[in-house]
Amino acid sequence: MPPPTATLSVPSSSSPSLFPLSSFSSSNNPHVSSFCPAPPTLPKFPSLSKPKTPLRNLTPLSAVSIEKETLISERPHTFLREADGGDDGSVRSRFQRMILEAQESVCAALEAVDGAGKFKEDAWTRPGGGGGISRVLQDGAVFEKAGVNISVVYGVMPPEAYRAAKAAADDQKPGPVPFFAAGISSVLHPKNPFAPTLHFNYRYFETDAPKDTPGAPRQWWFGGGTDLTPAYIFEEDVKHFHSIQKKACDKFDPSFYPRFKKWCDDYFYIKHRGERRGLGGIFFDDLNDYDQEMLLSFATECANSVVPAYIPIIEKRKDTPFNESQKAWQQLRRGRYVEFNLVYDRGTTFGLKTGGRIESILVSLPLSARWEYDHKPEEGSEEWKLLDACINPKEWI
Repeated sequence: MPPPTATLSVPSSSSPSLFPLSSFSSSNNPHVSSFCPAPPTLPKFPSLSKPKTPLRNLTPLSAVSIEKETLISERPHTFLREADGGDDGSVRSRFQRMILEAQESVCAALEAVDGAGKFKEDAWTRPGGGGGISRVLQDGAVFEKAGVNISVVYGVMPPEAYRAAKAAADDQKPGPVPFFAAGISSVLHPKNPFAPTLHFNYRYFETDAPKDTPGAPRQWWFGGGTDLTPAYIFEEDVKHFHSIQKKACDKFDPSFYPRFKKWCDDYFYIKHRGERRGLGGIFFDDLNDYDQEMLLSFATECANSVVPAYIPIIEKRKDTPFNESQKAWQQLRRGRYVEFNLVYDRGTTFGLKTGGRIESILVSLPLSARWEYDHKPEEGSEEWKLLDACINPKEWI
């Protein structure tokens, strides 16, 4: 069963909690049940004023299994190891080229619509091969914070990181697992509360045989998605966004959009709140049951659809007048964004458990967010309508 839906109502002070903790179970979709496990139990966080556990101890030393990055002044031609053949037409090589080109096109479009902000770029490598390019625009005219990162990483996953990267219960490899991972990841937080946040991520994984099972076959899979997180609903904007996702999916398989749209609604579920992070889009993971060339083309099409899906919405909403109350609501929804990313997101978990570059991993977090005690929007208000759509996912097209 998918995460529960509910009728949104504003209870009195004597009513039970609006968002009761409820058991999470995966969808009837076999891919969701296989690869999207129930989110972990929400941990009890210590006092922020007197932390009991130093932050540096949250990632065990034994889990740090990729080499420390080194900042470089100029980006290299490739982040691939020489043993991979460089730009040889392999899937690794072509996926690297795709994410580099997508980063360029998305950043150019964002700078153009912002008009003032410019991306700061950090390029980095690791001694054993791999590296990445982190680009961040902060305090622009339109965007509070926009990050567009690419990475090509080699390493050895400890078992807990392998479970975060590939959550199939019947496919747990023993011991540390050598891996290759490449991807582009982006989160865009506009200043205007009527302009939506966007997240997209497309990635390719390969794992080699662990040392204690030599000769085991190499495994590969694709993952990713694009999803929209507004603070206010403009139905024409949401329909436009979803129509672009459907168009990209339909070029390859008409079952992709409904399947990946539901997967997105289920994945971005904040269990402890009883609501979704936003208004969805598409999401898929551990995808390897189609031809590899077809899936590479599909991931490329999805990445190339980001600009036409998002920029027209930003151009329409970036200058809309707003008041302090509407800005405060945006900040409350940003708080939900932070909660999901730090508690449930598999990409964040994987990065932290493999000793990834912290600035790149946490670039998704906004500059500002807000938490209010027991906040409930007035029933029938525009804020209430957004929350209702997050609790009860809709079919937008």
